Amino acid sequence: MAEDLKYIIESLLFVSETPLTMDHLKGIIEGEDTHVIRSAIDELMAEYEQRDGGFVLKQVAGGYQFRTQGRYNAWIKRLIKPNAPRLSRAALETLAIIAYNQPIIRSDVEHIRGVDSGGVIRMLMERKLIRVLGRKEIPGRPLIYATTKHFLEVFELKDLKDLPTPKEIEELSRSRIEDEPEIDGFETEGETKTIDAQEDDAP
Repeated sequence: MAEDLKYIIESLLFVSETPLTMDHLKGIIEGEDTHVIRSAIDELMAEYEQRDGGFVLKQVAGGYQFRTQGRYNAWIKRLIKPNAPRLSRAALETLAIIAYNQPIIRSDVEHIRGVDSGGVIRMLMERKLIRVLGRKEIPGRPLIYATTKHFLEVFELKDLKDLPTPKEIEELSRSRIEDEPEIDGFETEGETKTIDAQEDDAP
């Protein structure tokens, strides 16, 4: 298997709809050490970067995933003809507040924004960009919100430590998402990503 390992991993990454983590790969490729698998992935990443073709292999949301090159965005959009709803400025603002202050409750989000944010939070939940962690043990036991793994995928972040500065968050929402039309997600400024609905409350 050793000589075919790189291509086995390549085939798994090709068919996977979500980023594959190292643990996931180790569970599929039994008997191979982590450093051997990681070395094979590094070789693949270097090969695709050197090739500089239509797509590359990147580390995203704690895993690895093929992503298209942003410079070919216009042609990809002609093929898939996106029709997803856009994120408003209010939604981007709310998402940034949650991302940088998580875990956070709705009243704290509204205190920062200065307006009611219930509808925006519900929409971000439906698009799987935020999730409920539980309830805060204060009067009323309000829901606690945080970002999701899908949020990391959409913004091409390895983890929350890679969050951009607050000044960069809007630029990322407009440019990076447009660079990745192959990922299921959402549309902000003309880019396609389709997200399934999700409950906006916790049991």
